[in-house]
Amino acid sequence: MAGSVQIQGTGQLVTLSRRLKAAGGPRLQRNFTRRIRRAAEPLQRDLQQAIRRQPLVSEGRKAGKRGGRSPTTRPLRATLAGGVRISVRTGANPGARVWMDRSRLPRDMRNMPWVIESGRVRHPVFGNRKRWATQWARPAGWWSKTVAAGTPRMTAEVARIVDDVRREIE
Repeated sequence: MAGSVQIQGTGQLVTLSRRLKAAGGPRLQRNFTRRIRRAAEPLQRDLQQAIRRQPLVSEGRKAGKRGGRSPTTRPLRATLAGGVRISVRTGANPGARVWMDRSRLPRDMRNMPWVIESGRVRHPVFGNRKRWATQWARPAGWWSKTVAAGTPRMTAEVARIVDDVRREIE
C-alpha cells in the first residue's frame, strides 16, 4: 500500500512556484496554497469515511468461551481516521500530499492502517499475548480503492488551479 498520494513536481507546478516568488505576491501565494489544500480535502474526507465504514468481521466466539466489552475506550476506526492528513508545499518541490500520519496514532496502532489494508487483523484477546484472535477486513480496500477513485479528481483540480494562477501572474 502506498503511504501517501502526491501531486507534485510537475513542470507546471515548479515553473509556477518560481513565478509566484518572482511576482513577490504573498497574498497570491497564500491563495494558491489554500486552493491546493481545498483540492486535496475531498480525498482526505473520502479516506476518513472509508476507514470509518471499513467492516471488521471476527471468527466468532467458540462454544464455552467467554466474551465481553473491549477494555480500551479508543474507537479504532475514528482513531485511524484522525491520522489522515494533508500537506501542501510551494517551495522547490511544490504540490499536495494526502498521507497517513503515524505520529498521530497511539503507539500500539501505528501499523494498523496497513494491517487493515492487507485484509487480516490478528491481535491478542484483551491484551493477553497467549491468546490471539483473527478479524477480517475487506482486502485491498479502504486506502488503495479510495485513492484510485479520488486521484484523477484531485489532479484535475490542481491543474485547473495552476492554470488560473498562471493567468493571474501573466
